[in-house]
Amino acid sequence: MIALIIGCEIAFWVFVLAGLACRYIFRLKKTGALLLYFTPIIDLILLIVTVVHLQEGAEASLAHGIAAVYIGVSIGFGHSMIRWTDVRFAHKFAGGPSPQKRVKFGKEHARDERHGWFRHFLSWAIGCVILYGMIFMVNVDSRTLVLFQMMRVWSVVLGIDFLISFSYTLWPRHKKITKDHSVSSE
Repeated sequence: MIALIIGCEIAFWVFVLAGLACRYIFRLKKTGALLLYFTPIIDLILLIVTVVHLQEGAEASLAHGIAAVYIGVSIGFGHSMIRWTDVRFAHKFAGGPSPQKRVKFGKEHARDERHGWFRHFLSWAIGCVILYGMIFMVNVDSRTLVLFQMMRVWSVVLGIDFLISFSYTLWPRHKKITKDHSVSSE
């Protein structure tokens, strides 16, 4: 099961890089777009294989939980990861503008941190729906305990991420002024 998750992650990036290579290096925009549209199908394949494996009587394992987390994160962060890669490909191979550096201080940094948390929340919600679906489908508490534990741990991680991400709204980072009066960021 872990090998399948790793294979899906590799396949995700192969399709992304192939799609961007077709778009920017080979100037095959439609082929590139088609390859990028296949990335959600990888998640669907992982979900189907995981569900079939559980339906065949397998005891839910950490790997099944990781599959749900992977799918949630892929959906929640996938578009922004592809966009991040797209900007860099466009710059390197198509004369696009330089990628903007992340702001590391001020209100814009706080906003970016909040948006990152909301993507994490979306990932968590999708992953938990999938985990609950697996638990409901198996319907034997002793065989799905690890999936409940996965949700608990992920919920704690989400809570910690919330505290960190929203702390920048209350206490934003500021530019530091060094002894030589130059400005630097944390």
